[in-house]
Amino acid sequence: MAPYEHLVIFFHGIGASGSQLMPLASSWRSSLADFRFIAPDAPFHHARGHQWFSVDGLQLQPDRIREVRKAFDGTVGQAIATEGFDLAHERVAFVGVSQGAIVALDAVASGRWQIGALVAFAGLLPSGPISSRGRETPVLLVHGEADQTIPAFASTMAAAQLGAAGFGVELDVQPGVGHTISPEGAQKALTFLRKTFMAKAVK
Repeated sequence: MAPYEHLVIFFHGIGASGSQLMPLASSWRSSLADFRFIAPDAPFHHARGHQWFSVDGLQLQPDRIREVRKAFDGTVGQAIATEGFDLAHERVAFVGVSQGAIVALDAVASGRWQIGALVAFAGLLPSGPISSRGRETPVLLVHGEADQTIPAFASTMAAAQLGAAGFGVELDVQPGVGHTISPEGAQKALTFLRKTFMAKAVK
């Protein structure tokens, strides 16, 4: 039995590490007291840290995403089992930023991971079929309108595609925000997680 009611797994961006997202967890702890927060490092080496998949100017190539699914699933599966949530995926949330948001979106949209909630900051949905198996997972997409790395239109398009596949999706495009997690975006995600898991608890 897990000592916490819920688990949030953070997925960092390219060339970073999980520890860089833990300040966000610290800012949420007082509002999500029964949540456990973890942030594993991506399984592949990068010159500045870690990465979920190799880019080399080909960030939008869907083959790159498919090739690393086994490594992603292994990292996530081990983390969930270690924390005692292997039989309670409905109480797990994925929170990804940039490249971490891309692999988290792929994990849910492909139907491989059916979890309690997904938050994607400044990400995109890789092209490919969307499975109906994951559509019970509520999704929040947060994107800066001034993002020069991954255009905000990527999240707008992802919201439309996921919505058409039957997912419940919220989209928040933030004026003047670049490729980052803004304080407003962090608050939006916090509110979303509280609302989503409180609603599940009532059912």
